[in-house]
Order: sequence, then structure tokens, then C-alpha cells
Amino acid sequence: MAGPATDRPRVIYVMGAGRSGSTIFGVSLGNCPGVFYAGELDDWLARSGVPLLEDDERRRFWSSVREQVEDADDLYGRESQRALERSASLFRIHMWPARRRLRAPYRRVAESVYRAIDRATGGAVVVDTSHYPLRARELQSLDRIDLHLVYLLRDPQSVVASFNRRDVAQYSKSTLTANVYLWLTNLLSVLVFLRHPPARRTFVRYEDFIADPEATVRTILERTGAGVTPPDFGALRTGIPFLGNRLIRSEVIALRAEPARGTRSRVTAILQAPWRPVLSRLRPNAALEVRSR
Repeated sequence: MAGPATDRPRVIYVMGAGRSGSTIFGVSLGNCPGVFYAGELDDWLARSGVPLLEDDERRRFWSSVREQVEDADDLYGRESQRALERSASLFRIHMWPARRRLRAPYRRVAESVYRAIDRATGGAVVVDTSHYPLRARELQSLDRIDLHLVYLLRDPQSVVASFNRRDVAQYSKSTLTANVYLWLTNLLSVLVFLRHPPARRTFVRYEDFIADPEATVRTILERTGAGVTPPDFGALRTGIPFLGNRLIRSEVIALRAEPARGTRSRVTAILQAPWRPVLSRLRPNAALEVRSR
């Protein structure tokens, strides 16, 4: 897919709330030269290194990765995910001892997974769309990867409306629960984002990405040193990600704006209003950089 493996794997970690468009965002990046869309790697331990879909190419690739990852057997299962990655783990006092016990081996395995993918892809930039800001916080402590953070934010009305839906095979949330989830995710994402070096972080609004995907992708990849030849956004190959939403079940997808669903929630507008001035000040902002060129 790319050149030889590197000493320091380059990782683009897409952080933010679920239902924010990270799968199509990751697929778009993965269609650029020298970039591999790995999908949601937070589930790698939970699924014992076995991908969601079982086609031959995907199974062969992830089996080769699994064979190269060291000391993971004792961590397989969902305990690490619940104790270290999920935002709600901060409030699960009974899991604090597990957090302390699991942190060091979890970090070693996470680094080993990225290094295995780096070898399997010949040094491609790895795109991980796991969402969770607490996972990003753990990855910031890895000395042997070059971590680039993308904080992907979508209009909260669209996110809440997506969680309200019951006509798709995904879990749902009530309007109030979804808003609480957004508050916690935004708070943790902002804190993690601001503690990362400005040269290796980018704030992206999903709506700006949809409006000008080529410029957004170019801005992000220029920071990683990857090739910046834009893909055909009307025919994006989904590749062989480990896990993602239902889009990865199609071989080829097209990037297009989705119409707003349902009515706008007054509750959401009120509860999310305090975040507007905070999020508007996050830098670097991909859209502002595009406009300044």
C-alpha cells in the first residue's frame, strides 16, 4: 500500500461523538495514497482481533496483524474498553482499580497493534476512527507513535436526531440522554485536544468537510506528511476496516450531504448553546486554514 514500514507509525485518530460522520470521513482519508483506513480499533481487544466482517481479504489482513501483536491474550474482552476508553468509566468508581491495573499493558498492546498495521501496510498512515477521547488520552502517552488528533464535530441537532432514530440497527438514546452524552464527550474532547501539540491536531466540523471535502482532506494530510492526491469522492472504496458503521458493508460508497432529519429540538438547542463559543475558538481549525490560503 505504501513504502517500507516506519520506526514511528503515523496515526490519525478521529475523536468526538458517535454518529458524527467519522466512518465516511475515515473512508475518504483512506482513499488517499499512503493512507490506510483501519476503522474503529477500540473494539480490537473486545473482539480479540477478529474483524466485524469476514471476507477473505479482510480476514487475512487482520489475522496477520493479530499474529504480530504481543501480550494481548490476557487483555482480550471488554474490560479494557469499559475501564479505560468509555467516557462513563470516569464515574464507575468500582472500576478505578482496574484502570490502574490495565493501563500499562493496554498501552503496550495499543502501540503493538499500530506497529503491526504499519508493517502490514508498508508504512501507511493509519486512520483510527474510534471516537473516544479517553482512548485518545491513552494514546497520547505512547512514545513510539506519531499521533495526529482530529476532533470531528457535527451539528448537535443532527447527532441527537440520529440517536433518536429507531429504524436502523443501531442503539438509540433519548433526547436528554444524547445531550448528556454530548456534553461529556465535548468536555473530554476539548481537554484532550488542547493538551496535544498544535502542529499535530486539527478541529473539523463535519458540515465543513461535506461542503469542501478535498480541501479538508488536504489540510489534514499535509500535517502528516502523507500524499495529498484527493480521491474521487463519488466512488470511495471502503477498504478493509476492522469495524465501522453499516457503510463498510458496501464495497464502494459516495460522499454526499444528508438532509436534516426530523424537527429541531429546543432542548438540544438550549443545552448545547454553551459549547458554541468554546468550540468556535479551537485551533487549528481546518475550515479557517482553507479560507486563509
